[in-house]
Amino acid sequence: MTAPQAQAIHVVGVDLGGTKTAAGVVSASGEVLFQATIPTLNRAGGEAVLDATAALVSGLVERAADAGLTVSGVGVGSAGVIDASSGNVVSATDAISGWAGTGLVAGLSSRLSFPAQAVRAVNDVHAHALGEAWLGAAAGTSSSLMVAFGTGVGGSFVLGGSPVLGHRFVGGHVGHFASPHAAFDGCPLPCVCGSAGHVEAVASGPAIHESYLRFGGSASLAADTRQVFALASGNHDAGAAASQAAARAVELGAVAAGQAVGGLINILDPEIVVISGGLADAGGLWWKPMETALRQELLAPLAAVPVVRAALGNSAAIAGAAKLVLS
Repeated sequence: MTAPQAQAIHVVGVDLGGTKTAAGVVSASGEVLFQATIPTLNRAGGEAVLDATAALVSGLVERAADAGLTVSGVGVGSAGVIDASSGNVVSATDAISGWAGTGLVAGLSSRLSFPAQAVRAVNDVHAHALGEAWLGAAAGTSSSLMVAFGTGVGGSFVLGGSPVLGHRFVGGHVGHFASPHAAFDGCPLPCVCGSAGHVEAVASGPAIHESYLRFGGSASLAADTRQVFALASGNHDAGAAASQAAARAVELGAVAAGQAVGGLINILDPEIVVISGGLADAGGLWWKPMETALRQELLAPLAAVPVVRAALGNSAAIAGAAKLVLS
């Protein structure tokens, strides 16, 4: 008699952000088999977000069952500071109203009828970095530093296949230390965290737009960061003054980003550095001054550290969240 074959393991990975929630059924090898995305109900409160997320996961579990696959758990990368041991949201910005204090793991476990040990959660940037370390730009390395530059600035240090979360699970908030570039007319720039003079206040996407305005740029010519980049690249008939303001803003944000990452490399000595987020995908206009500033900051033994773009795109956090359970 032929012995029955063990059923392959599949889990659902969830990337729960302030704007949208994406999820996918992930195999043990990291293949994302089914995906779905919904808007995050970010003004409806924590319980409503849990209800919608559970419904999203349930739909994927049903699709997997129709294909003959059994889902054995759920991993979540979520916005906010996540206590990975209890599964609670320790703190969060107003990107999701009422998210702080939510029992993320307990809430999903009860709604989905999964045992609590089959549901895991971390901060979404840690999940993103774990995905890149498992399958993406940092695959096969023993340590990797990922820093994401987009709407905010966040990061994660993955060591031996696990993100370093910190004693209070706040590890990775790399946008919130002082930058010498985060000032204007001698005054530190206000940061979204309530402090001032931080990296995020000068190096995030919105901060680049604010710098453009401070340098004399007009909001009518560039209403957002994407349009600032268009002005800076010369793809606009806006005149020299606006283009110069845009170019200054992009370079300032890029140099601040590079100097910050270089300092982190000096402290952590990672095997590889992965740069992610919308600004990393903006091309050489941002990347070249960023990497130049980064390498000028490095101690001599670190001069050749690889610095690469993230490789997995939007699937990184889904894969990384799934890895929490698969591990």
